[in-house]
Amino acid sequence: MQICQNPNCSNPFNPNHSRFCIVCGHDKFGEILRNRYRVLRLLGEGGFSKTYAAEDVDRLDAPCVIKQFFPQVQGTVERAKAAEFFKEEAYRLYELGENHSQIPRLLAYFEQGSSLYLVQEFIIGKTLLEEVKERPYTEAQIRQLLLDLLPVLDFIHHKNVIHRDIKPENIIRRSLDNKLVLIDFGGAKQVTKTTMARQATAIYTLGYAPTEQMAGFACHASDLYALGVTCIRLLTQCLPVQNSYQLKDPLYDPMRAKWLWQEFLQGRGVIVSQQLIYILNRLLQHFAQDRYQSAMEVLYDLQNDFSHTLTSDFNYINSEESKINLGTPIIEVATTQQKLAVNVPPMEIFEFQTMISHQENDKVKHERRIGKFFTEELNKHLYLEMILVPGGSFLMGSPEFQGNGDEHPQHQVIVEPFYMAKYPITQAQWKAVATLPKVTQNLNPNPSRFKGVNLPVENVSWYEAVEFCLRLSLTTGRNYRLPSEAEWEYACRAGTTTAFYFGETITPDLINCNVSQSYIADIGRNFTPQITEVGNLNLANAFGLYDMHGLVWEWCADPWHNNYHGAPRDGSVWDTNGDINRRVLRGGAWNFSAELCRSASRSWNEAEGGLRMSGFRVVLSFYG
Repeated sequence: MQICQNPNCSNPFNPNHSRFCIVCGHDKFGEILRNRYRVLRLLGEGGFSKTYAAEDVDRLDAPCVIKQFFPQVQGTVERAKAAEFFKEEAYRLYELGENHSQIPRLLAYFEQGSSLYLVQEFIIGKTLLEEVKERPYTEAQIRQLLLDLLPVLDFIHHKNVIHRDIKPENIIRRSLDNKLVLIDFGGAKQVTKTTMARQATAIYTLGYAPTEQMAGFACHASDLYALGVTCIRLLTQCLPVQNSYQLKDPLYDPMRAKWLWQEFLQGRGVIVSQQLIYILNRLLQHFAQDRYQSAMEVLYDLQNDFSHTLTSDFNYINSEESKINLGTPIIEVATTQQKLAVNVPPMEIFEFQTMISHQENDKVKHERRIGKFFTEELNKHLYLEMILVPGGSFLMGSPEFQGNGDEHPQHQVIVEPFYMAKYPITQAQWKAVATLPKVTQNLNPNPSRFKGVNLPVENVSWYEAVEFCLRLSLTTGRNYRLPSEAEWEYACRAGTTTAFYFGETITPDLINCNVSQSYIADIGRNFTPQITEVGNLNLANAFGLYDMHGLVWEWCADPWHNNYHGAPRDGSVWDTNGDINRRVLRGGAWNFSAELCRSASRSWNEAEGGLRMSGFRVVLSFYG
């Protein structure tokens, strides 16, 4: 490609055979744009620009992409508006690309003659459109796509940017690391809460955009809708066809505003999990308010296979259904009887770090996960964070020939969803509730031996912990209580079957307890057990709960039983035929050995007194 050397030429790109510039008639040509970029070929063009493959001579001929402002509009006002869009794209690319590896970086932005140019990082790889033309995606590939792209969408949405053109051709699988890269921010829109409610220029692609975006009211849920459409098109290999008169799309019924992707896959004999069906259908809801409102919400449901048991507003769930065990999650089959969920403050999303154990090589790796929680206000300056623990089933206790005798027999338990405090109750939280009116007994506002507002409360009896729950319940109108022993172990394991939720061995980075040769992973590393603030290790289990191993013992509601013969299978408190004067303790403590901190390990103490290191955390049932 030849470059016209007239500095005022509005479009200097010419075919190699040209003797004169096809725009300005100039007869001087070169190979380099702006003394730096060698333009190779036209990649594509849209309503406002043309895109060229190029090489950066100053960077050892590194590949890049040049986008030339080339609006196909008439009139000065329209052209000026289009130019403003182009400049905004450059600003967005600079901010986004510099801060996220899955968005192309802006390398340069300049004006030459009467044209504007931006230069972007060139992503080597195939677009998803190229991939889907070869074969349809599997469910596993769709899940990986969502895991790759949802954090990117979360990032741009937190920067108050809506992409507005998510589709297979705007997603490239980078050959270098197989990561998905989101491209073409030409139609993206910078928004605030105020501007989102105002009608804007409608930019969209038919067959991918929702109705509110086509009307000029794009929002974060619009991008999520387009991502959902992208997923079902990749699953079905069914792409919309645009001709001069209409859009042909066998996947969508416009008269009923209904996507037909499930029927399409059923016709081909393709089976998709109930979890993915729920997620995709919620992404594809016709009204924006019925969709997921953030990428993190989608990630949460993708990581926790219980979302399809709930309606979109989490108000109702079926109570008498057949339950199909899929390992940890439960699928509920609808019947007519409904159970009302407990009313709680608005749920929020949070991100946390956990450890995943790989038993095949006895290694663990860090992983970022998503959780849901609400905050209970204790006073104007103090809150209690309650984590949503998804319902499911698990094997409670230890296998035969492992663990202690009181951990047998191992048995399957089904647990309904519930809320649990993120951390053991702190001394500040204890003191705030201890000042509330008495229900059955007095509470010492400062019972702990080791003082500190964010240290866990300790040296409290079982009855004092129950009094704390009663006072909190009367103040909030919600029935806070101690967890059942089954709920506690289920919450601690968080889907794992190993001795600890992070694996079979311990290091000082993973647990706050006394040294134990049986479980220590690195004998050369020193354990210096001491009581610390809650969350000090900055490591949660897969549910987002901290300090479930070590730190302080935690009271459970159950009276003590010497083994699990006759134990309930529904996660409830085992309140029959036990020793009511002795109550269950779980989790171990900072000054106890690792054996006693295992997920399955059990202990007890007198309900009236209790170990000096006895604390607790509260729970709240999901259902009323």
